[in-house]
Amino acid sequence: MMHDPFQIASDALSDSDGSISDLARPFLRFLPVSGVSISTFGSFLGAETVSATDARAGRVDELQFDLGEGPCWDALTKRQPVLEPDLATRSNGSWPAFSNAIRGEDIGAIFAFPLVFGPLEIGAVDLYSVNPVSLTLKQQQQTLALAAIVSRVLLRRAISEEELPPDTTTFSRRLIHQATGMVLAQLGTTAEDAHLIIQARAFADNRPMREIAHDVIERRIRFTALSESGEGSNE
Repeated sequence: MMHDPFQIASDALSDSDGSISDLARPFLRFLPVSGVSISTFGSFLGAETVSATDARAGRVDELQFDLGEGPCWDALTKRQPVLEPDLATRSNGSWPAFSNAIRGEDIGAIFAFPLVFGPLEIGAVDLYSVNPVSLTLKQQQQTLALAAIVSRVLLRRAISEEELPPDTTTFSRRLIHQATGMVLAQLGTTAEDAHLIIQARAFADNRPMREIAHDVIERRIRFTALSESGEGSNE
């Protein structure tokens, strides 16, 4: 029986079990690219290349961090994929410094997919090919699906590395459960993801989850999926 390469990649990421350095490799299973890197940056997590399949992929990330421009920045800012299937035919208008810097890197195509989780902007997945190549619509959709899994993995890692104040009382659990339902309705997400978003806000603000939940219930915090709203708006 034949195995679906995308499903294999999805299972590998879902079962990553905290092996952050291996997050980039599953993308190579089903995409016609030469290398992949995964980085965190933006307003929520610090700038860091957390996984790269090879040295060139790591340099692509490093150049974008150093220059402050490139496909990964555009992907996260616009919250949508950036696709450059043939770098030789594009102008340097969007990223003049980055385009000039990678001329010696033997890169024919480059792609970037945002790492976002609801209102949270986490980073990007960068993919390159030594030859010009295009991604089909299905491959783009599959890459976005894997990027969503990576976003959850990175978010959980960030939260688990910090000691959040405990929320163990029955009252706290009820409060958080109620707030989770409200966030679920605001974002149209799952209960598990809504709970994780409240955790992430607590982590970012260094506050107990019950305080964030109380602010959500009192409508002092409202989460939206719009990029200009950041992690949510305080009303």
